Amino acid sequence: MLDQVYVALLHYPCLGRQGQIISTAVTNVDVHDIARTCRTYEIARYYMVTNLPAQQEIIRRVIRYWTTGKGKDYNPNRCKALSYVCLKPYWEEVIEDIQQRTGKKPLVVFTSAKHRDNGTTFEYMRERIQEEKKPILVLFGTGWGLADEVMVQCDYALEPVRARASFNHLSVRSAVSIILERLIGERVPYDENHTGGKEICQTH
Repeated sequence: MLDQVYVALLHYPCLGRQGQIISTAVTNVDVHDIARTCRTYEIARYYMVTNLPAQQEIIRRVIRYWTTGKGKDYNPNRCKALSYVCLKPYWEEVIEDIQQRTGKKPLVVFTSAKHRDNGTTFEYMRERIQEEKKPILVLFGTGWGLADEVMVQCDYALEPVRARASFNHLSVRSAVSIILERLIGERVPYDENHTGGKEICQTH
């Protein structure tokens, strides 16, 4: 069921260039561009995860500008998209939030640019999204990828986009768009009354 699909962009815990655990910097454009993609594909909620207070404030500032500030009247469509953003300091709190909202623990799918022999195909996940009664959370990482401590707790590893290409370094916002198109596509028409992300969610 499409209204049970959630997306999370993790800035922590991620891998650094040397394989160490790091917190990556928030990119302003990832806040609103990925929110617009999630709204287009009627994703239930878009979570941004960062444990750094200064980075959290950047996200809050962007949300405030487009939902309650001058940007609200300037671009109502972006206001609607930004209302889908939910900020959390840790990805475990994303799981808890979805469970509180739906009454069910989500199936968790992580994405990666790295090919894995046990990767789940886009075709299979499309079928699960259509048939699964549990919510499904799709994780996207930043930096040099998600930390192992996140991946080992996931139910599925989704096959990468262009895994065997000689150059495979898409921006995360491009990857989100391509992956959601492959998983959801045009199966459900746009619903003006869809309310999956009606309220703005902030950190505690």
